[in-house]
Amino acid sequence: MSIKLKDVRKEYKLGTTVVSALKGVSLDINQGEFVALIGPSGSGKSTTLQMLGALDKPTSGEVWIGDTLVSRMNDKELAKVRREKIGFIFQSFNLIPVLSVYDNIEFPLLFMKVQKKERQERVMYTIKCVGLEDRLNHKTEELSGGQRQRVAIARALVTNPSIILSDEPTANLDSKNGEAIIDLMQKLNEEQKVTLVFATHADFIVSRAKRAIHILDGEIKNS
Repeated sequence: MSIKLKDVRKEYKLGTTVVSALKGVSLDINQGEFVALIGPSGSGKSTTLQMLGALDKPTSGEVWIGDTLVSRMNDKELAKVRREKIGFIFQSFNLIPVLSVYDNIEFPLLFMKVQKKERQERVMYTIKCVGLEDRLNHKTEELSGGQRQRVAIARALVTNPSIILSDEPTANLDSKNGEAIIDLMQKLNEEQKVTLVFATHADFIVSRAKRAIHILDGEIKNS
């Protein structure tokens, strides 16, 4: 699925100060692209991801996901788009500590009202993909940082999203597991045309991406 930002500006108020996080960003990402967003801390990478994933609304400008103008949707409509079309991998994991690995991964499927048998099949397949079969019933507090990251990745993949967005998807993984996860995502990208957009500093991810987009001071420097 394609994503488009058209002259997107995002401003935040900090007391009496207005901070311009994005300054008229226009960006087209085609269906099936694997894009790396590159830039230093504070450059606007994370804000760009939030716009692309309909996690926040722009101050001005347009955000399109496929043929849908999502920047004019209400919160309920946006939640439906995110749930059905986008997988998010957060650096802070956003897992539910009282739930097991299995239950954390299954959780978004409950909201989608997927039938029990299909839920089980999807969860078990995804758990196997990220190599966590032996941690199936463990609570997340019993896992290492790298294992929690893999749970977060599995939860993003289990909904079969058209788009996967991530901020540093391999930040908490060693090089071997990081490469394995990117192998899996690249396979989804190539075989199922899943659109991937990763904000990253990792050279091996940038080298795998089909396009690198540099962001600095809230502006696209090249694409």
